[in-house]
Amino acid sequence: MASRQPMPLQDPEERRKNFNEVALGYTEEQAVAEATRCIQCKDPKCVQGCPVNIDIPAFIACIAERDFDEAIRIIKLTNALPAVCGRVCPQEVQCEQYCVLAKKGQPIAIGRLERFAADHESISDIAAPHKVKPTGKNVAVVGSGPAGLTAAADLAKAGHSVTIFESLHEPGGVLTYGIPEFRLPKAIVRQEVDYIKNLGVDIKVDHVIGKIKTLDELRTEFDAVFLGTGAGLPNFMDIEGENLNGVYSANEFLTRVNLMKAFRFPDYDTPIRRGKNVIVVGGGNVAMDAARCALRLGADEVSIVYRRSEDELPARREEVENAKEEGIIFRLLTNPVRILGDDKMNVKGVECIRMELGEPDASGRRRPVPLKGSEHEIEADIVIIAIGTSPNPIIFSGTDGLKSTSKGTIVVDGSGMSSLAGVYAGGDVVTGAATVISAMGAGKLAARTINDRLGGQ
Repeated sequence: MASRQPMPLQDPEERRKNFNEVALGYTEEQAVAEATRCIQCKDPKCVQGCPVNIDIPAFIACIAERDFDEAIRIIKLTNALPAVCGRVCPQEVQCEQYCVLAKKGQPIAIGRLERFAADHESISDIAAPHKVKPTGKNVAVVGSGPAGLTAAADLAKAGHSVTIFESLHEPGGVLTYGIPEFRLPKAIVRQEVDYIKNLGVDIKVDHVIGKIKTLDELRTEFDAVFLGTGAGLPNFMDIEGENLNGVYSANEFLTRVNLMKAFRFPDYDTPIRRGKNVIVVGGGNVAMDAARCALRLGADEVSIVYRRSEDELPARREEVENAKEEGIIFRLLTNPVRILGDDKMNVKGVECIRMELGEPDASGRRRPVPLKGSEHEIEADIVIIAIGTSPNPIIFSGTDGLKSTSKGTIVVDGSGMSSLAGVYAGGDVVTGAATVISAMGAGKLAARTINDRLGGQ
């Protein structure tokens, strides 16, 4: 069996100085070589691992036969965001995990092939999507992140009139404000959004539902409402010093870098501190993104501070490896207890304590336990808190009866229906912060439920 095709990457010494995409993508020959590794199983388990149910063997077979147009057509039957998914989805724990080749070797690089097919479409003259007969029903989608875009695309394909309400000035949600250019170029997001617009979806930006309109008002204007507002409210540690100048939530830091283009200074004069010694607290993909952005903005030293060991890091393995190659320092089994400031209320360091791993907690990971007497200080002038996010409660403004959990997430049943008639929800606003592809899966589920009720194609 041939070896898995490696992904071409920018050199670490070069990429740590720019915001260009790190992964360069397969060439045509690499894609065909990788696709021919697929043995076309009679019972393809890989499809079971895909939250949006792409016919994976079929599109891979098309790539192997160099029919790239047909490959992307097959993908887009169920996935409206293939160029995004091919870049940021954790395929290693989803479709690729179920590949039969993984039992004795390396699985097919399904995500990389999906990206190849999507990128081929962007440079080819492929026909616009066919529009079906209108049903006369209209649906409001609140939020233009992965859940909202997916629900909108599926509902438009079924013949419904769909309007997306986006609170920010550019659509894309976390794809636009949260994921850095070097992982997901904004041109790719715009390309995916344009495809959904071509399906007939109307996107209204600068529309904060809960302020400009209430959810109850939407319910009177539309036949159904889908809430895909994500989880954009940052969590903090509730420790001394979090109010100092130079402390950011990862959400704010990445929004300034991505949506407000701080990385293009001075062309975009976005106010953001460019620290020399930066500490990022957390171990997920968001923490890796924030750390790698800080490095590219000119920091001398950037450290990830995480209270568990490397084995428990929730970030994708490839993102951890990319961060290490670029020079990010990993201070593991370490936890901040206090952020230190100077007499001008600026950050000057972080007091931390070393940890050891005890018995597993509710997450199944071993619980970190402080080691007495191991307190120490780390110099820093910027601290970025990346320990998770929660849904923004503004969606509840002026509306009664929308049930939520103690964590602020919306309660839905197995079909995506909320406690309010005609209102559905999915993605991070229901689950809390999770992956792009899981949000897309939730958007598809709710769209199917809505369509069944409205009687679309």
